[in-house]
Parts: sequence; C-alpha cells; structure tokens
Amino acid sequence: MPTPSATARDIESPYAWMRLFVSLILMTIGGSGMYTVAVVLPRIQAEFAVARADASLPYTLAMIGFGLGGVLMGRLADRFGVMVPVIIGALFLGTGFIVAGAAGSLWQFSLAQGVLMGFLGCSATFAPLVADTSQWFSRRRGIAIAICMSGNYMAGAVWSPIVQHFVDSVGWRQTYTGMGVFCLVTMLPLALLVLRRRPPLQVPHAAAPEALSAQTIEHAALNASARPLGFSPAALQTLLCIAGVACCVAMSMPQVHIVAYCGDLGFGAARGAEMLSLMLGAGIVSRLVSGWISDHVGGLRTLLLGSVLQGIALLAFLFTNGITSLYLVSAMFGLFQGGIVPSYALIVREYFTPKEAGARVGTVLMATLFGMALGGWMSGAIFDLTGSYRAAFLNGTAWNLLNVGIVLLLLYRARGRHRVAGAVAA
Repeated sequence: MPTPSATARDIESPYAWMRLFVSLILMTIGGSGMYTVAVVLPRIQAEFAVARADASLPYTLAMIGFGLGGVLMGRLADRFGVMVPVIIGALFLGTGFIVAGAAGSLWQFSLAQGVLMGFLGCSATFAPLVADTSQWFSRRRGIAIAICMSGNYMAGAVWSPIVQHFVDSVGWRQTYTGMGVFCLVTMLPLALLVLRRRPPLQVPHAAAPEALSAQTIEHAALNASARPLGFSPAALQTLLCIAGVACCVAMSMPQVHIVAYCGDLGFGAARGAEMLSLMLGAGIVSRLVSGWISDHVGGLRTLLLGSVLQGIALLAFLFTNGITSLYLVSAMFGLFQGGIVPSYALIVREYFTPKEAGARVGTVLMATLFGMALGGWMSGAIFDLTGSYRAAFLNGTAWNLLNVGIVLLLLYRARGRHRVAGAVAA
C-alpha cells in the first residue's frame, strides 16, 4: 500500500501537533538505550569483574553507533519516510535490550549496546524525527524542533530512576529484558498508526517583516560568501567539529559517571540515578530557553554562554561532596549545558548555504556524539589511573576551555565580517 502524503493544509495543523507529540514520546522511549547503560555501569563492572574504563566501553560504543547510525537512518527517512527507520529502530532497540540482558561477557554486552541499540536502534529516534518535525511546521518550526529534541533529555530524566528502581529490585538483566519488551510493544504501534503519512512539500516562504533583523540580513550576506567567517567551508566545518568533540567530552563526564561517583562517595547508586534524572530534566528547560536566546543573539553567542557556564559547573563538582550540594550542582550543570548541542545546528544554518545544511549539521552532530563517547571512556580510564574522579573533572574542564577558545576565535572573526556584510546590505 502506498504511503499517503500530506498537503500544505496539514502544516501546523492539529495532526502536525499530534505527530510532534508522538515523535516526542518515541524519542523519549528510544533514548532509553543511551542512558540505561550509565545507570547499570557499576553493576556491569561488578558482574564482569573489569576496570572502570572497560565498564565504560559499552557507553562509548553506543554513542559511536548512535552517531554513525543517524546518517544511515536519515537517508532511509529521506527515501522511504520516517516510519521505516523508526520501525527498524524499534525492532533492533527492543532486541538489543534483550540480547544485552542475556550477555555472558562484556564484549557481548558491548556489541549489543553499540550495534543493536546504538547503530540500529536509538539512532532511528533522533535525527530522522527531528528532520521530519521540521517539515510539518513553518512559523513555529523553531519551538517544534526544540520540543522534539527535548525527548532526548526526557529519556534520561524519565528512565534513570525507573531503571535504577528495577535494577535494585529485580536485577539489571531482568530490567534489560523488560525494557526490550516495553520498547517493542509501545514503539511499533505508535509508528504504524501515526507516522505513515509523508510530510507535505513546502516551498520557501518570505520571512515576516519583524523577523528581518540586522542580524538576519548580515547572516544572509554571509551565507552567500564562499568563505564563511573568512575560512574555507572545510576549515570552518573542521573547527566546529573539534569544538563539538571538546564540549561533549566535558559534558559526558557527569552524565556517564554521576551514578558511579555517588557510589564511590557512599551515597549509593539510587541517589546517583536521581541526580542524573535531575540533571537531564534541567537540560530540557535549558534546551527550550536556549532556543529562545539564540533567536535574539545568534548561535555562536548562545554556544559561548552555554560552554562558559558548563565549565563553571564542572569546576563546582570539584568542591562538592555533600549529598545536598551534589543535587544542586547536578541541577546547575543540566541548566547550563542543555542548549549547547542545538547551537551547532543553528550555527551551520547561519554560516553555510541551505543546500549544504543537512550534511553539515549531521557531521557536526556526529562529532558531538563522538565527544560524548570519548569522554565517557576517558573519564573511566582516568579514574582507573588515579583512583578518583578529581582528575577526570579537571580533564573535562580542559576540553571545555578548548571549546571556548574556538568559539571566541569564531566570534572574533564574525565581528569584522558582520560589519562588512551589514554595510553591503545597507
């Protein structure tokens, strides 16, 4: 049966909002595979009698698979519609949970996380759903995308305490099996019932007069340049990728190791799962607020603000070892870093031509995921070498400084280019 297509009337219709709500649910469920591994990290280390760095490997492989799989799933969505990759993702995510729960060794568990749950599972519920959402909205496209992308953080906020509860009560293996069954029985019907329709064809529309700010005019002039910010397109792309890796190495340290860190301090893994949930819940607020800020000051300044504040929060962890203060710093970290990754997509749209936006956004987002993967493993390795997380927090701060330095360089280059572009536009 051919997949039904929508018409222009369906843009921002009640159906479009219902579809956005379902996409948010699917991303929240699909993102469970990224965060459950952080919750069970101490159990995996004890189960297979490995070092902390080795126990962090499944998370690293899951993030690498998540990044690479996004490219594949995005192409499938472009060709067949978003329903196809989401169904594939649901099947492999559910199967991956069940296989990982039955793993007899760390390498089996790692492959299940990296290939089944990351590359073929979680990846189908991120980039394809964001791209699909953007095609169902025009005037409210920004807030729609922000709502959709919040599902990634909602996954951590919702699933971390739930998974920790069942890990403590029935064991991590039974929890993984139950999660696999839940993904299969919820995601497949939602995808089949709601996502069958292809998005409507849209033509570019003129911006409202009030939206034609000086910044918009300047960026329009910059987009026409073959040398954005005075760099070649490849050079600017490389700098953004390095910045993405650097900021997310720093970002991953608390997100991946907060549960184990709380266990080391004697507070227990359950408190750590609550802190992770709080951190990612605050990240939802941060993501929405940062979207509003970026509309007023641009992607580069929003990225700089988030990166500086993230560095401050990382340093605060060094001086925090009480249970109450850890909750506060976790919430602060979530509020500071939630808007960083979406800023990269906005920067690409500001400084590259629209026809390159899809490929370049995907590349930069893949770099941020590689940063999360590298940082999760690196923090575990540093813990094994030093016996504490203090050096890991300092390592994250150093990577964060690299990111801030690159953003400052880009802002410096943008300052002069904006003046020239503004004069040309005038």
